[in-house]
Amino acid sequence: MDILHLALVQMDCTFANLHANLEGVRASLRTAAAQGAKLVVFPEAILTGYGYASKDDAWALAENIPGPATEILGQDCRELGVWLAAGMLERRESDRAMFNVCVLLGPQGQSHVYRKIHLPFLGVDRFTTPGDQPFAVHDVEGVKVGILICYDGGFPEASRALMLLGADLILLPTNWPEGARPVARHVVPARAFENTVYFAAVDRVGVEAGFRFIGQSQIVSPAGERLAHADHDRPEILYADIDPAKSRQKRMVFIPGAYEVDRLRDRRPEMYGDITRPCN
Repeated sequence: MDILHLALVQMDCTFANLHANLEGVRASLRTAAAQGAKLVVFPEAILTGYGYASKDDAWALAENIPGPATEILGQDCRELGVWLAAGMLERRESDRAMFNVCVLLGPQGQSHVYRKIHLPFLGVDRFTTPGDQPFAVHDVEGVKVGILICYDGGFPEASRALMLLGADLILLPTNWPEGARPVARHVVPARAFENTVYFAAVDRVGVEAGFRFIGQSQIVSPAGERLAHADHDRPEILYADIDPAKSRQKRMVFIPGAYEVDRLRDRRPEMYGDITRPCN
């Protein structure tokens, strides 16, 4: 089974300057590709910035998908033979809906879009539409990859849904401000461990609209152990190898016949009905 060399690019961006941010992403993509990365992941809203005060301001930076930015990045992926996942804003002209999205682009022209489902009352998410497409996993060099964005990671149901769809690796492009340190410290390793999957969270750095972003990007193993960690708020590229065999082995045998755990088999979905009931 193939090993996927993964890169997370912890970086800053320039607010409301799509051209400058696009060039920064392209430069980092080439740097990571030169180090052998086959999947390069960038933070949430890295092409646009996040701290918008109105929908009109954000709408001016949003693009159709496919559109100019994805065409340029897709061409880079074809030239470099790599996959890219990056955050941006998508616009839908028909009903003026705007989505916070992560695009996944591949070296053979593959193009997938994940629209953020859970929206906090914060930044541009005050003006975006909740994602309207089901969770999905995508084959990236033999590894099944699922995508969430930032606040989605705080909802265990989202990661569990991706695990049940067969995800080996869950990506979480994010914009964590100061108040999100517990998520970086505790939630990310927990999501990996409780689902026996790799979990890769990539945050941005810098200051925007009064918020300081904390970095803390990390790649966590199916055992909940950090394989790579940017324990600071400075730019850095993290690398780790993803072995899908480890995420597909849900059964843990500590003492044969006496101490065995299977986090997939041992589920009791018939008891979970309350999870799907709307709250009042």
